Amino acid sequence: MADSPYLVSVTAENFHSIVIEGSHRQPVLVDFWAEWCAPCRSLMPILAKLAGELGGKLIVAKVNTEEEQSLAAEFGVRSLPTVQLFHDGKAVDQFVGALPEPQIRQFLERHLPRESDALIAGAYDLLSAGNLIEAQSLLEQARSLDPENARLLSADARIKAAAGDTKGAAEILARVPPEIADDPEVVALRGQLYFTNLASDALAEVELSSRLDVDPNDSESRYQLAAHRAAKGDYAAALEHLLTLMKRDRRFGDDAARKGMLMIFDLLGGEGELVSSYRSRMLNALY
Repeated sequence: MADSPYLVSVTAENFHSIVIEGSHRQPVLVDFWAEWCAPCRSLMPILAKLAGELGGKLIVAKVNTEEEQSLAAEFGVRSLPTVQLFHDGKAVDQFVGALPEPQIRQFLERHLPRESDALIAGAYDLLSAGNLIEAQSLLEQARSLDPENARLLSADARIKAAAGDTKGAAEILARVPPEIADDPEVVALRGQLYFTNLASDALAEVELSSRLDVDPNDSESRYQLAAHRAAKGDYAAALEHLLTLMKRDRRFGDDAARKGMLMIFDLLGGEGELVSSYRSRMLNALY
């Protein structure tokens, strides 16, 4: 089958440039196959057809596992065909076996960009700039264009949170469908709401700091102070308090300090200097 701009053969040499780097521009569907695999041969024309129809919104990368055994091993391929979808440099979803075309389309719909996604992204930019009313207006445009977009729910939750309605935001997040429950935007907002709600029920920061001056081993006060710092976006201070608490009182709140650190890592997207530094310090403290 001849390659096209949207259907390419991948080896260990070009995997990083085509799949890892390429997935920052558009989703990349990696088809792990072999000549002897009959289901692989039946699946490939379907993937080629979809790649052509989508015209650059999706790249299909073919990996011949007989020739590229190291790639198959690296990505945990145990049966063929295995199809993994990469986005932003990592595998985010997969299916195994030769699914029928309607099921593959349904699989892809969870990951392909939609026109309404651009409007939702614009609403987030407006929110970040403090333009709540304009953000709400843009979100309504997205809803009119594509009312079935599940990401509208997480956007609604963001707007409610920005307006101070954290309870309403949490109620919306509880209804998000499974396909977006682990989206970075949803995970981050869930973490923000957790710390905001925790801080709202906590003692004032001044009182908590005074208590820690008297008793540095006051676990509850340290945890509440960490929540205050996280709620205000001072994640470095929050992580430092949580790390200290984890070292001194691992049993507090059923390992609440470690879980709180993990929540902040997710809130920050799981990467960056702050995350790397505190993840390393957390692991050193644990082991």
